[in-house]
Amino acid sequence: FMNLSTARSEKRAKEVGIRKTLGSNKIQLIAQFFCESFILTFIAFVLAIIAVTLLLPSFNLMVDKHLSLNVTGPLFWMMALGIILFTAFVAGSYPALYLSSFNPVKVLKGTIISGKKTILPRHILVISQFVISILLISATIIVYQQIQHVQERDMGYNPNGLIMIPSTPDTDKSFAALKHDLLTSGVITDVTRTSSPITEVWWNTGAPDYDGKPANAQIIMGGLGTDVDFAKTMGVKILQGHDFTGTPADSTSMMLNKAAVDAMKLKNPIGMQMRYGKTYTVIGVTDNVIMNSPFEPAYPMLMVYDPSNSSMNTMRIKTGVPAQKALAVLENVFKKYNPSVPFEYKFVDQEFQKKFITEELISKLANIFSVLAIFICCLGLAGLASFTIEKRFREIGVRKVLGASVQQLLILISKEFLKLVVIAFVIAVPVTYWLMNHWLENYKYRININLWLFVVVGIAMFILTLVVVSLNTLKAATANPVKSLRSE
Repeated sequence: FMNLSTARSEKRAKEVGIRKTLGSNKIQLIAQFFCESFILTFIAFVLAIIAVTLLLPSFNLMVDKHLSLNVTGPLFWMMALGIILFTAFVAGSYPALYLSSFNPVKVLKGTIISGKKTILPRHILVISQFVISILLISATIIVYQQIQHVQERDMGYNPNGLIMIPSTPDTDKSFAALKHDLLTSGVITDVTRTSSPITEVWWNTGAPDYDGKPANAQIIMGGLGTDVDFAKTMGVKILQGHDFTGTPADSTSMMLNKAAVDAMKLKNPIGMQMRYGKTYTVIGVTDNVIMNSPFEPAYPMLMVYDPSNSSMNTMRIKTGVPAQKALAVLENVFKKYNPSVPFEYKFVDQEFQKKFITEELISKLANIFSVLAIFICCLGLAGLASFTIEKRFREIGVRKVLGASVQQLLILISKEFLKLVVIAFVIAVPVTYWLMNHWLENYKYRININLWLFVVVGIAMFILTLVVVSLNTLKAATANPVKSLRSE
């Protein structure tokens, strides 16, 4: 607003000169310009309220909240009035002080010249807008890269086609028959049950005792009770040993994941004795399974054969079978053995995606703010370009008479603005790198910021600047120089 207002100063200079000649003092002119700023701010406020009312349902859907705008409360109107007055005062301060300071004699003679002191504030404003735009664009890309990096991470199991259905006393009592019916249905290939979903850790514990365990070792692990076919159903890779087989010996058997073996510093874990309430024998080592946050390292896990401690039945749909067909079969089977409980299910891949809700929301909001920042930056840039062209309109006419081409004039005007982009780029890159690196430190599984990202964003801002400035300059560059020079 400041840039656009001061860019129009040439148009309003004579108005100010005449008003001063007719007796208006500086205070009256400042009050006039502040009133104009207040009216524009109030109109913007009304439009903003309408926009918020229309957009709030979509915003609530995006952030999964139930926010509302209470326009009837006195607190709202007190805050609204404060925002309007503050915005009108800050946005209108520079234009009011600048326009009211014109010398009427110079204005009416047409000899008013703006010095570097008047141009500097406008340059600072445009540089600030460029800095914010570069920061938000870069941040948006980094957030997107971080989410993609984690989503492409090997989770240690195959979530596609896995369905989870809560266990009940009835399903536990008839699990063998239930499993048989599912496997013979033609739509399910594998079935198991566990003490918690594969997407969560419900059981945290200290590491079991074992020979050679350091006296001061403090290892926190996750625990999981499983049935047979755990690794087969989940698609978990067995690195050493084997899965539970359902034999009586499994009651004293234990499996560890790779993270647990590393945390406990075990070299040859298979066959080791683990004292955990009773003595267990390690029969297998699985690959790491990401059950908690996908942004964190794999959690050390111990797994014991404990079919009685079941909370979730997990089954894998046969490849090529439509999900709706499989669900219809599952519903019939579960109603047969569990008639008193409504049929409820969850897809593992969908549950896993819920772990990205916060980061995806950050990404969406960053996209929105980036677009707004770019739009506002273009407005400020257009204002400064318009101001510059107004000041150099006659110069452009003289250069055209002397043989300058349109391309040469575009380059001449654009150079000044490209310098501003370079300055903003130099400021924005270290600030953005520091802020986003600090944000990424919240995640142990993270990307490293590639400096080429800033080069790409810088080139994009260069192109954007050239487009905006060229569109504003083109009219002056293609105008007949006679129009600008006929009064000379």
